[in-house]
Amino acid sequence: MIGVTLDRVSKQFDKARGVENVDIQIKPGEFFTFLGPSGCGKTTTLRMIAGFYYPSDGRILFGDRNVTNMPPNKRNTGMVFQNYALFPHMTVFENIAFGLQVRKQGKAEIREKVTRAQKLVHLDGYGERRIDQLSGGQQQRVALARALVIEPNILLLDEPLSNLDAKLREETRQEIKRLQLELGITTIYVTHDQSEAMSMSDRIMVMKEGVVQQIGTPQEIYNRPVNRFVASFIGESNLWEGTVERMDGETAQVRLTPDLLLTGLAANASPECKLAVGQKVTLSVRPEAISEADPSERGKANTFAVKVLLSEFTGVSMNYIAEAGPISVKAMFVGQGQRMRQRDEEALFTVARDSIYFLG
Repeated sequence: MIGVTLDRVSKQFDKARGVENVDIQIKPGEFFTFLGPSGCGKTTTLRMIAGFYYPSDGRILFGDRNVTNMPPNKRNTGMVFQNYALFPHMTVFENIAFGLQVRKQGKAEIREKVTRAQKLVHLDGYGERRIDQLSGGQQQRVALARALVIEPNILLLDEPLSNLDAKLREETRQEIKRLQLELGITTIYVTHDQSEAMSMSDRIMVMKEGVVQQIGTPQEIYNRPVNRFVASFIGESNLWEGTVERMDGETAQVRLTPDLLLTGLAANASPECKLAVGQKVTLSVRPEAISEADPSERGKANTFAVKVLLSEFTGVSMNYIAEAGPISVKAMFVGQGQRMRQRDEEALFTVARDSIYFLG
């Protein structure tokens, strides 16, 4: 297993910025995801690692080896493309074997490796089928087997699940993670889907407009976003603006409206947020951190009245969009036994102080 280092890597396309100053170290055997909206630079970064683009500045290292200007066929990476890039005139066996044939390996060795790869992705017995005889999920597994059969040092996946329906996407996601853990291969994954990134990754790099916003574990990215973009892009979040009214030891009290004062832990603040009396701040509160309070708790800290605007039952949760004066509130209650609130009904919501995160 080898790791990957991007040492202050940038890519310029004429006058347009593709990627700027990406500086990361991906550990050997790590599942590392580039996450962000379309056009943020994640695929450009992946293509530089693959060798399809060369950086305008910076270095790319595989372990201690500098591969910055090395052609793709010398890097020993396996890549799975968004559209799979399979050869329709070839059988499953021939598609998987293609990379080995290019490397001029013997027929017996090719057959042994392809057979093993087919079993790995649960396609044994499909060798003679044409690509157009396969489902989308099966085609995805052929593409994965073709990338793995060459025994790459690094596996690169560019939005590999975007063409699958929801159920198949979840199944294939689990299959990719199983293979990665089984093989222990360093894997770099590109997606715009937050749930994919959160469920599969050891670490995530969030990008916006070619610039890295945050790098961390799924838990760090979700619970401690560094800015408004990360907080809003990763899952659902209430983003409320207010003014620090009081600092009291370990807590900060923020006035959102004349009638709404919330108290949070001062330690739960992004590096960009400097808490001080009179400072404008943004509060990030996840919908699942809000719960319904008993009427007897009215008037207690962090408890506030709302009017329900929209209610939704998903089977797993009850989701609400409500308003507390001018403040819009998204809440998600998980579990059984609660009565579903209806439109225009009033309720009492509360949020724990350790569930409030301060952003600059």
